[in-house]
Amino acid sequence: MKIVLASSNEHKVKEINEMVSGLGLEFILPPSGFNPEENGTTFQENSLIKAQAAWEVSKTWSLADDSGLCIDALGGKPGIYSARYAETPQKRIKRVLNEMKNIKNRKAHFECCMTLINPEGKTEISYTGECSGSIAYEPAGANGFGYDPIFLIENGNKTMAELSDEEKNKISHRSVALREILAYLKEKHLI
Repeated sequence: MKIVLASSNEHKVKEINEMVSGLGLEFILPPSGFNPEENGTTFQENSLIKAQAAWEVSKTWSLADDSGLCIDALGGKPGIYSARYAETPQKRIKRVLNEMKNIKNRKAHFECCMTLINPEGKTEISYTGECSGSIAYEPAGANGFGYDPIFLIENGNKTMAELSDEEKNKISHRSVALREILAYLKEKHLI
């Protein structure tokens, strides 16, 4: 079964395909014309907007996720603006570290909402997964992408970027949400 992943991020497609290896699923990038305006105010709203946009250009199963880093001491920022918090991943990390410079409460979580739309254009399921942790004082690790180098996993002393792909795929916010989507597809005998 092929599912259009409502994203232009090849890292995300690769990560999700690794998570579903052996299940008879393949996630693919959307066809040309996919350019949603993410103007929702929550991860769930943006996830639905992207899933609907992918369905519009593909007319088949479409899965979207909207995810980001939420930092308690910053009132949940960068939140839904995580990918737009600065021009490049390095600048986004630098901005977060600057904003956290004198803050002791470093609690944070990654949040991911996934929405699955069927070939008729109807929402099948929407689910939010979280991964708790805290913000490191400096980046560490070379794996992952985005804020992974400054996100210390809960009850651990490693950043998300210091984990192997296999380790990350067991605990990440995206994997938590995806497991629920997969459970739903299995329950409905679609995979």
